[in-house]
Amino acid sequence: MDDDLPRAQVPADVGAPDTIAWGLTFRQLSILGTVAGVGWLAYSRFGSLLPGMVWLSLLVPTAGVTVVVVLGRRDGLPLDVWLRHGLTMARTPRRQVPGTPDPTVLLTGAPRPPAPLRSPTTTIGADGTLTVDGTARQMIACGTTDIALRTGTEQQALLDGFGGWLNALTGPAQIVVAAHRHDLTPCAENLRDGLDRLPHPALRKAADEHAGFLLDLDADRDPLRRQVLAVVAHGPTGDATVRAFGALGVTATPLDGGQVTAALAGAVDPFHPPAPGPRAVPDVPITFKETT
Repeated sequence: MDDDLPRAQVPADVGAPDTIAWGLTFRQLSILGTVAGVGWLAYSRFGSLLPGMVWLSLLVPTAGVTVVVVLGRRDGLPLDVWLRHGLTMARTPRRQVPGTPDPTVLLTGAPRPPAPLRSPTTTIGADGTLTVDGTARQMIACGTTDIALRTGTEQQALLDGFGGWLNALTGPAQIVVAAHRHDLTPCAENLRDGLDRLPHPALRKAADEHAGFLLDLDADRDPLRRQVLAVVAHGPTGDATVRAFGALGVTATPLDGGQVTAALAGAVDPFHPPAPGPRAVPDVPITFKETT
């Protein structure tokens, strides 16, 4: 069966802002208009106080700096955005920690404590509801599918289904694909813990050798695991995302509070494997039930 493979043309400047006039965006025109307006007001009010050559000597460097800021780029960003980020970074304290500084420390003359670390994530519910900047979000763990092994008709169906999900979104969504180090030690320990339950000595020997192979692989290499997370608005959008991904043959499982906490902890420290076992949800009491 010879199907034509689907082709989707994506422009290289898909993320570029729209131009308003003379090839300039609204932000660029705003900067030019603001500088020109301030200059005109200053000249119209104080023009008679200074000779024309002085005004010209002020106009030329001001216009040059404005044009460079408006049209220049640095590190893939417009120069005005790059400068704004630099000023924000310069004003941001270098040392930040969770919590609130103790005001008594400042009164005793001790060194200034670190500034509070303010995260956009404010609360994590036990059901997995994630509050980000006052808006409820839902985190969904997603699988993957190999589109290259499909026929042209199947690829077109997958693209149409994914495009339908994108067009149905009523709010911002984010898909995060990350690679974390995968600790093989628990797998090896589980194999060796179950050796006594194997019925044949050959199976026990093979399982023990495989456990040793996993430990050697974990020590000599850096095994990685891929994690795909979708963050969407909580509620109907999350349910629609699970159904849409399921129709594409991609597993989609909403995460509960402990799993969301573990995912955020792994994002903060991606170079170390996560701690085994479930994570405690912030602000939710930990209970213990003793069994006899």
